[in-house]
Amino acid sequence: MDSRAYLSDLFSLDGMVAVVTGGSSGIGRAIAGALGRAGAAVVVVARGREALDGTVGELTADGCRAAWVTADLGDRDRLRAAADEAAAAFGEPDILVNSAGINLRPPMDELSDPVWDTTLAVNLSAPYLLGQRFGPGMAERGFGRIVHITSQQAHRAFVQSGAYGVSKGGLESLARSQAEAWSPSGVTVNTLVPGFVATPLNARISGDPGRSAALAARTMVGRNGLPGDFAGAAVFLASRASAYVTGQSLFVDGGFSVH
Repeated sequence: MDSRAYLSDLFSLDGMVAVVTGGSSGIGRAIAGALGRAGAAVVVVARGREALDGTVGELTADGCRAAWVTADLGDRDRLRAAADEAAAAFGEPDILVNSAGINLRPPMDELSDPVWDTTLAVNLSAPYLLGQRFGPGMAERGFGRIVHITSQQAHRAFVQSGAYGVSKGGLESLARSQAEAWSPSGVTVNTLVPGFVATPLNARISGDPGRSAALAARTMVGRNGLPGDFAGAAVFLASRASAYVTGQSLFVDGGFSVH
């Protein structure tokens, strides 16, 4: 077997279907592109139609099969309808990536019930509900990959973690519970843990050159992350190559977490 055939057998996503929430911007968009170019048919779920059109247009221009569904994942009824719409595009998914998130982080003593409820609804309840919708089917078919995008705040408190950190810590626990339930049936569940990445979600910090530079200095590689840094890790966790990796948190942070 030549190297190209070997790598294709190990990492190819040909014939698979992926659903990526938050896939129209930032890390989610980079992951949607990586999965599509690795062979998966990709359904991107997000709120903004213009960004969805742009993402899917870029993928189809590259020869990928792609579709989009618009949804506010904080609305449970709309989320359930969106999940059915996503499955109708190319069939029930083999891969679910939960990248959608909301980043409301007032100081703890200013944290209101609406901010708490909205943060937990989008960042934690939506991945749980989508897992309940798609995970059992993956297990029944004997193959599945679920990847959650979490945060440094799942492991340590800084820059006003608040409800955001709670939601991401809960998401890591959810991944372990899902792995325990479905991995015996061939479904792996893992999380990707970014460092600081300049995305629309982090505009508040990336717009402050001093804070951005300070965060870069905490890494070992000397820079903050880019959305494209997650492409290889996402394809690995979505592919057959990761069959013996489950319940894990993979830090893609330039050494931020250990420096």
